[in-house]
Amino acid sequence: MAEHDEFDILRTTKVPAPRRAAKEAALRASVAAFDSENSGAETKGSIQGKRLTERARQLWRDMMQKKMLATPALATLIALPIAGYAAFQLVEGNPFGFKPVLGEGPAGPLTNQQLELPKKKQESGPSQYESESDAAARSSQSVQPDSAPPVETADERARGADDLFAPGPATQNVAPSAPPAGVASKALGRNAVKPTMSEIMPAPADSFVQMEENRDRLEEFKTNPVRSALEDPVSTFSIDVDTASYSFVRASLKRGLLPQADTVRVEEMINYFPYDWKGPDSAKTPFNTTVAVMPTPWNANTKLMHVAIKGYDVQPAEQPKANLVFLLDVSGSMNQPDKLPLLQSAFRLLVNKLRPDDTVSIVTYAGNAGTVLEPTKASEKNKILDAIDSLIPGGSTAGEAGIKEAYRLAEKSFVKDGVNRVMLATDGDFNVGQSDDDDLKRIIEEKRESGVFLSVFGFGRGNLNDQMMQTIAQNGNGTAAYIDTLQEAEKVLVQDASSTLFPIAKDVKIQVEFNPAKVSEYRLIGYETRVLNREDFNNDRVDAGEIGSGHSVTAIYEITPKGAPQMIDDLRYGEASTDSRAGIANADEYAFVKIRYKAPDADVSKLITSPVTSANEISSFDQASSDQRFSVAVAAFGQKLRHSDQTAAMGWDQISQIASASRGSDPFGYRAEFLSLVRLASALDKSQR
Repeated sequence: MAEHDEFDILRTTKVPAPRRAAKEAALRASVAAFDSENSGAETKGSIQGKRLTERARQLWRDMMQKKMLATPALATLIALPIAGYAAFQLVEGNPFGFKPVLGEGPAGPLTNQQLELPKKKQESGPSQYESESDAAARSSQSVQPDSAPPVETADERARGADDLFAPGPATQNVAPSAPPAGVASKALGRNAVKPTMSEIMPAPADSFVQMEENRDRLEEFKTNPVRSALEDPVSTFSIDVDTASYSFVRASLKRGLLPQADTVRVEEMINYFPYDWKGPDSAKTPFNTTVAVMPTPWNANTKLMHVAIKGYDVQPAEQPKANLVFLLDVSGSMNQPDKLPLLQSAFRLLVNKLRPDDTVSIVTYAGNAGTVLEPTKASEKNKILDAIDSLIPGGSTAGEAGIKEAYRLAEKSFVKDGVNRVMLATDGDFNVGQSDDDDLKRIIEEKRESGVFLSVFGFGRGNLNDQMMQTIAQNGNGTAAYIDTLQEAEKVLVQDASSTLFPIAKDVKIQVEFNPAKVSEYRLIGYETRVLNREDFNNDRVDAGEIGSGHSVTAIYEITPKGAPQMIDDLRYGEASTDSRAGIANADEYAFVKIRYKAPDADVSKLITSPVTSANEISSFDQASSDQRFSVAVAAFGQKLRHSDQTAAMGWDQISQIASASRGSDPFGYRAEFLSLVRLASALDKSQR
């Protein structure tokens, strides 16, 4: 009778509601099991390293083998409710808060019917393995760690799991006197917030792969076409000393992906490298021009006209005082190791480079703009570094307000005959206030009249607004760089600090007129986003690029000499439009190069001219200098990444051979790294197999 009573109890007893403590215990067990299996300390397939599914089967076998459950009916009666409850919770209840991820399962691709599609990832939305409750708690936090969490061992995670779910400083209310947006409370410290589950439990390598939404905004442009020297003999463009494209391409290749064509701006790749072009002898002449004509390594019927510009290198004793405003994005999307933490390390390097009389201000923007540091002399270095270290991410991106506040501080501490510059560091869009590129362009155009220059530094992937960076840099007398590693930060802000901070000329434009008697066709390699109208060259109101101290700028044209096979047919009536007078002036010239520029504090431009004749010609490509040949190799590399028809027949190995033979002096290893990128591109290019 007692036995029937026990059965009655089992039949009438309701399944208890899931408890949070049970969920947390199960989650801790799964974390420890995963770490134990993947730690490599145990042999795969051993009893200790089995997956949870195998452990469930083992538990079933043990239950069936126990004497108390020897009777199949009794075993079934007890085991089925347990199994049903577990299956219901795993399939329907999803107690761990895991977000199903579409991908390749053991039996093939998972369909929408098998797994619910994840919701579109929002700026501060839950991560792949983060529960909704954890996400809600995280979104309510006003303090976040500004560095990547330390990696814990499996034992540490298992022992500290109780603390993980215990309420800590992250969930406590912040004192009413909160610091400015993006600044950490010193009372809580830099590591006051415990890491989320997505940070301590990354997706295993063999799990379903979730493709993060790529919100990078890129400016689309077409590669420069071949032009007829008879119909369109004049080429005009603004110089470009930006380097963002090269760093972006490098980051893509190192992630195992060929870059998108619109991320490749060939001129930025060429100008990434330092070259030993001949510079001017005095500051009275801001830069010197060297022109050479040489055979084209990828086309026997054409030649390259190589134009190299070298800016005057301001010596340390001559450097003017600097008034710098750091405009730093601390919005929620900056909470990634390659964003705000890298930004902080990068600007620490720059602060250590400054002179005691230089001035630094810090403005942050996240939801609204705030001044973290009023203008402060670099002699108070520790105060500046503490302000940088106190930054934390959180909020939306009020870029317009930040720009206005940064320019206000720059004008407040304006240094006459010195360097006045806003240094904007961001990962993406301005989504509060004026966020349209054209609106931002107008704001920057107005502010540049104040004499304050602008530099833009991009960080991170997936949300990078490269188009916006280019727009405001090109219209704010500024430059743009992309910082993906601390090594790149050192290059941009330390090794190239003089050229980054100290301008020697602004609104620099180049115009080349080709002689149809010597050149039938030409095309400009790169500079597609810098092309100007012919009439813009003499219009001092039209903005153009700037050159910093010691900067080198390289432009390369591929030209077709008269009489060589052409891509464009001659005009049937072309001869009727030529000058009928006997003889043509300067008939022996390939082209005529004109450069127009302004002094940093001037409004009227000056002109430099240089004819290109047979005296500039080099008979063979191998006779060109190592810098010239290496820059041509980089130009070929960029064109091939953009799938240019002109370099289609040129193999990656040929590019590598040219670059390797012309590597020359490479004290910082930039050219060696380039060779490794060529090898990566070759391995990733399926069209070459």
